[in-house]
Amino acid sequence: MKITEHYKNAEKNKKPAFSVEILPPVKGQNIQHIFDTLDPLTEFNPAFIDVTYHREEFVYKKHPNGLLERKSVRKRPGTVAICAAIQNHYKIDAVPHIICGGFDKEDTENALIELNFLEIDNLLVLRGDPVKSENTFVPEPNGHRFASELLEQIVDLNHGKYLDDELENCCTTNFCIGVAGYPEKHFEAPNLNIDLNYLKKKVDLGADYIITQMFFDNQKFFDFVEKCRKIGIAVPIIPGLKPITTKSQITALPKTFHVDLPDELADELVKAKDNKEVREIGIEWTINQSKELVENGIPLLHFYTMSKSDVVVNVLKGVL
Repeated sequence: MKITEHYKNAEKNKKPAFSVEILPPVKGQNIQHIFDTLDPLTEFNPAFIDVTYHREEFVYKKHPNGLLERKSVRKRPGTVAICAAIQNHYKIDAVPHIICGGFDKEDTENALIELNFLEIDNLLVLRGDPVKSENTFVPEPNGHRFASELLEQIVDLNHGKYLDDELENCCTTNFCIGVAGYPEKHFEAPNLNIDLNYLKKKVDLGADYIITQMFFDNQKFFDFVEKCRKIGIAVPIIPGLKPITTKSQITALPKTFHVDLPDELADELVKAKDNKEVREIGIEWTINQSKELVENGIPLLHFYTMSKSDVVVNVLKGVL
């Protein structure tokens, strides 16, 4: 089922639905790690599960002679296979992240063909982050610099247009395409209005739904949705939520994801004696966030689990 259909069904049923994002396990672990994460969540019937994609990193290995060898490694491979395993094991729609970084256009087309063969027909399209050793994003030769360009290629496939224009009688794909939205703007955008114009361009090109970056102040989400609707963005906008669970996240999450913590939440967290108390505060805050969003007509909530499901389970118990 398409994500847009899940959204419409939740609206029609007037009962809140939810989805989750998980990370692939680190290299060396197996699929059971994913099942152990998801089993407690599936009791609540998630609408879909999206799986992040992690591009290569570069590490330096020092040899006995003192020379350094630069090696490319992927610490969390397996996104496509994990999505296939989820759909086979749970019969729940899985959504792979599709990124620009690390792929040229041919690589992208081949990956999309494989996803189509696997009957994975929902995607979340992102530019992706720069390689950790680089300050700015650098596309592959003959790759995409922007998520909007990647989105165009997927829309072309949906219309049966492949890179090789000599192919005849090409089958069309039927991907439902999601993109990211940033209630507090993407950190590279000069301001929110320009960022919203980029988002509208993606919707005009064919994006079917939006999932937002995490936020901790619901008013910022409500304002974001209002501004989207005013400029003609009519697709579903799904809010992304993340319970804070450790003291380190008080500074790490704002730094990494470029989001603000409301004064009330920040004050409570700073006063917390230990991670146990932080976790309790984070769960309670996310429950209240979720309830307010549902009360204001938001039918589908998306939770960033960081592959730790127990906290989200506690939130769901307080909301559903």
